[in-house]
Amino acid sequence: MNRWPLPEPMARALAQARAAAEAGEVPIGAVVVKDGEIIAEAHNLTRASPDPTAHAELLAIRWAAQTLGQERLEGCELWVTLEPCAMCAGAIAHARIARVYYGAPDPKGGAVEHGARVFEQAQCLHKPEVYPGIGESESADLLRGFFRERRRESLR
Repeated sequence: MNRWPLPEPMARALAQARAAAEAGEVPIGAVVVKDGEIIAEAHNLTRASPDPTAHAELLAIRWAAQTLGQERLEGCELWVTLEPCAMCAGAIAHARIARVYYGAPDPKGGAVEHGARVFEQAQCLHKPEVYPGIGESESADLLRGFFRERRRESLR
C-alpha cells in the first residue's frame, strides 16, 4: 500500500477496476478528469459487450468526448489502473489527452513504457505527459488476485 492517500481520480479508477472484477471482467478502471472534475469513468467490458475494444480507457475516452461534445480532450487527464496497451495509447494520442497517470506497469501488454512505446514513435502526433506508478501496489494486487482466482477456478 502507498504511504499517502491516493488521489481521488485513482481511487475512483480502482473502484471501477473492482467493479470489473465483480462482473468477471479483467479488473482495469479508468477515469477522465477535466479542470479537476471527473467527467467520465469506466471499467473493462470486453466480455459483457462482447467487444474486444471495450477497454476501460477507450470507454472512458468515448464517454468524456460525448460529455464535452468534441473529439479532442485537450487539457484532460486520464487515470488508469494499468499501463495502456497499444490500442489505448493510440486513442489517447488521437484524443489529445494532456496527461496519463497509471498504476501498475504491464511488461507483457503495455505500450507506454514497454513494448511499442507508442508515445515515443515519430508517427505519434501527440505525446501526453506520463506519470506511472500512482496506486501501483493496489492495482497490481487487484490484478494478481483476479488471475489467481481464475487459475483456481480452471483447476476445479
